[in-house]
Amino acid sequence: MIVLGVDTGGAACSAAIWRDGTTAAADIREMARGHAERLVPMILDLCARAKIHPRDIDLYGVTVGPGAFTGLRIGLATVAGLALASGRPIVGVDSFDAFAAMTTAEERAGRTLLVAIDSRRTEMFVRTFREDLTPLSDPAWASPGELAGCLPPGPLLVAGDAAPAALTGLAARDAVAARGAGRIDPALVAALAARDEAKAGLLPPEPFYLRPPDAIPAADRAATASGRLPDRT
Repeated sequence: MIVLGVDTGGAACSAAIWRDGTTAAADIREMARGHAERLVPMILDLCARAKIHPRDIDLYGVTVGPGAFTGLRIGLATVAGLALASGRPIVGVDSFDAFAAMTTAEERAGRTLLVAIDSRRTEMFVRTFREDLTPLSDPAWASPGELAGCLPPGPLLVAGDAAPAALTGLAARDAVAARGAGRIDPALVAALAARDEAKAGLLPPEPFYLRPPDAIPAADRAATASGRLPDRT
């Protein structure tokens, strides 16, 4: 099986060709803007490097968020267009799950995993997982100063592109950073999509914004904002 994995939800534009369990080609470019101009040429270059034609792709995997509003839309729209042209299905990959899967069992041993994702605001998107990567909490958002009082007791492993900011708010806790990179591995996105192939569909997956974009009216933001972490103190 040949799978294209794409992530544009953070401060990077990334894609990978995953073929039968191995990474055939991958590219990660750090960029806060310009994903729309860069993504398609990147995918075509990866296909050339992997010696395949885009029509050879069997399945598409793309992160759905949470993450940057514009970046997520670019990734989803690009993959939707490619999938529509080829008649191939798409799997949406939760960004929390992707960051969690980048950690190792050794790192997670005896620790609750906290995934912290940059929201480009003061607060970050957060979710906790057990050692076996089953979710421990619902997705939410919190500022670094709120984290310590809202998380379960005990040692913590912190992953995600907002891990450094999260650790500043956890200075009094036994919290360590995961060794993995602060960017989602697009090859892992492809592998997770292959794992969840049964969930694939021909329609593009819905983006997972968690918080509404700033562009909507304030009254609507207040009505839909409900993702605060519960106080566990």
